[in-house]
Amino acid sequence: MLGDLLDQLFGLTLFEYISVRVVAAALTSFALALLLGAPTIRWLKSLRVDDNVDTSGSADLATVSRDAGKDRTPSMGGSFLVVSFLSGVLLWGDMTRPLVYLGFVLVAGLGAVGFLDDYTKLTRPKSGGMSRRAKWLGLSVVCLYAIGAAVQSARLTGRSRLTSLYPPLFKNVEISPLEWAGIWGVVGLVGFIAFEWLVVVGAANAANITDGLDGLAAGCVFISGLALTIFCYVTGREDWTSYLNVPYVEDASHMAVVGGALCGACMGFLWFNAYPAKVFMGDSGSLPLGGVLGWMAFVSKQELVLPLIASVLVIDAGSSWLQTFYFRHSGGKRIFTCAPIHHGLQLYGGVFVKRPERMHEVTVVIRFWILAAVGALASLALLKIR
Repeated sequence: MLGDLLDQLFGLTLFEYISVRVVAAALTSFALALLLGAPTIRWLKSLRVDDNVDTSGSADLATVSRDAGKDRTPSMGGSFLVVSFLSGVLLWGDMTRPLVYLGFVLVAGLGAVGFLDDYTKLTRPKSGGMSRRAKWLGLSVVCLYAIGAAVQSARLTGRSRLTSLYPPLFKNVEISPLEWAGIWGVVGLVGFIAFEWLVVVGAANAANITDGLDGLAAGCVFISGLALTIFCYVTGREDWTSYLNVPYVEDASHMAVVGGALCGACMGFLWFNAYPAKVFMGDSGSLPLGGVLGWMAFVSKQELVLPLIASVLVIDAGSSWLQTFYFRHSGGKRIFTCAPIHHGLQLYGGVFVKRPERMHEVTVVIRFWILAAVGALASLALLKIR
């Protein structure tokens, strides 16, 4: 509305450019996070919303967390992060675009599930939050709605590229399961939606697992989100996709505005979450942040590259899931010193073997940020390699 008004009064068309709105969304979300952060933290402290530190079954981690005062640090900081993020999208994103609208609904829905989980932990400290079944049901309903609506919209408008998969490193290779004939078409439809559900829900849970050290999850999501913002912008530009030989997805460039808001909100949250953290993210922030990374990968057709784009999230989540699986099926044995592996480095200085000296939390976080940046840069290089 502001853009239309400026155009009518002064002939200014500045806000028609997506690149301008990406920057504006980032600055708006950043400023809102700074404005909302301090009063939200004071409010959470007044409610004694203290984080139930996930000790992963480690007494050493419980001791370290207690000694560092983390048991007295308020959680649910993701609430003001998500509000800042969604506000930036509402102000600068084009909500008439289905991909932007569904992305907004996805983040709001995952944020609601995470908030309910955090609130349950607050009101029922011994419950550990929502039951695993209820939490997975909530995540699945939100994700399946967004993915199903996007797939149906793509089918009705003939945008087949959105419902295809594109393996990296290969030219002109396209997997289109929705175009298979007969019963295989039904199988392809169900399989594609299930795969995209796995991408979005998996990314949401990976961010949730990574959220264990001050600034770790927010910093890694910022880096991965910046790379995916570039991917979305490129994928929505027909001239650029033609030059780079990558799939063109109409309206994907508008998701870059969502990516800008994501990066700005993460920067604003890091202002308060950097070591020593004044507030923790909680499920109300980590679940929607991870989910929107998966959604942006879906829109930009980088689902198969997402493990590289969000390498730290995948490594942390993979180590946690692998440790749990091996522990249950080996009679109590462990692969890693502690999982997720950022805690192994923090507590024991090593991933597989305990070392005499611990690694400081800040050192672990910064090195993981570096790994995240390397993965994001490597993923962007695949644009030209293809």
